[in-house]
Amino acid sequence: MEPLITLVGVTVTLWAAGALGVRRLRPWPVAVRGGLAAMFTLTGVVHFVGMREELIAIVPPALPAPGLLVTVTGVLELLGAAALLWSRTAPWSAAGLTALLLAMFPANVHLALTGTDLPAHQEIVPRTAMQAVFLAATVAVVVSHARRRARAGRRPPVPAQGSSVVGEGARPVQ
Repeated sequence: MEPLITLVGVTVTLWAAGALGVRRLRPWPVAVRGGLAAMFTLTGVVHFVGMREELIAIVPPALPAPGLLVTVTGVLELLGAAALLWSRTAPWSAAGLTALLLAMFPANVHLALTGTDLPAHQEIVPRTAMQAVFLAATVAVVVSHARRRARAGRRPPVPAQGSSVVGEGARPVQ
């Protein structure tokens, strides 16, 4: 539940700051990127501090080297969080984190199906719903970047100062 609270809380805070005049935070994808970065920083850190043993325990038994897998996924989450903060790497990071969320989902299912005395938010339906929110946020970053690039490609060329836009073969008016 903490990752969801972090994602929503930081995203709303950054969005509100943008609405109040912080120019760099005005575009909603920037607020979502900040929320995702905070969330993946939180989840990446717990791969090493606090919940490491619990995370190792939920790795499905069919997968080799659970400790190594937890370390690798933690490092990827931390790198992804950092890359979300730079606009040039953000779409790539969001795409990679989308793939990582999908790859790690079997561990969530394994915990939900084999865990005993789980709190309500750890059961399969709430875990799946939270995962859907996380995926929606990462995919939104990728899609917003693609749309922004597509719009930039459709803009008419801006003439240089002092020149006029004329068709090919036409002569400028003198």
